[in-house]
Amino acid sequence: MGNKSVREIVLSGLFIGLGLVLPMVFHVFGAGSTFLPMHIPVLIAGFVVSMPFAIAVGAITPILSSILTGMPPMFPVLPYMMFELAVYGGVTSFLYRRLNLNVYVSLICSMIAGRIMASIVVWVLATFFVTKLPGPIVFITGAIAQGIPGIIIQIIFIPAIIFSLNKSRLILREGNY
Repeated sequence: MGNKSVREIVLSGLFIGLGLVLPMVFHVFGAGSTFLPMHIPVLIAGFVVSMPFAIAVGAITPILSSILTGMPPMFPVLPYMMFELAVYGGVTSFLYRRLNLNVYVSLICSMIAGRIMASIVVWVLATFFVTKLPGPIVFITGAIAQGIPGIIIQIIFIPAIIFSLNKSRLILREGNY
């Protein structure tokens, strides 16, 4: 196992840990679903670690959080959140680290792709498993409307964090190892 792998494993663990702690802090103030705190470390992981690790951070974080804290609820929220966050991490990493797109394009495209994936999973759940879920259009509209403060925070703070990490040379893109 090379230094790159060890580095990515450690950073992935750090992002998963942040993805567990940050929502607990926000939920104390009743602001978890509004400010989307679990999304932040997953999106940052997409900028910092390679795509397989970023996908793992996105998928593992909500599972561990659900098991350890009960948030998100195992069903029906956990399945769509797990896929949504895995897409966030994977798309961000692919666009930013592999295709070298800028921070804003990578971030916004991954946020859109994640919401689309969540809507697909909600559609599958609503069609085949649970009748109390809204349809995908109602779901995505509601998720965006309720999460507007979190989306604004993500668009403002995540690029600032990434610019700082780049300035201090803590982010290595695919060709820079």
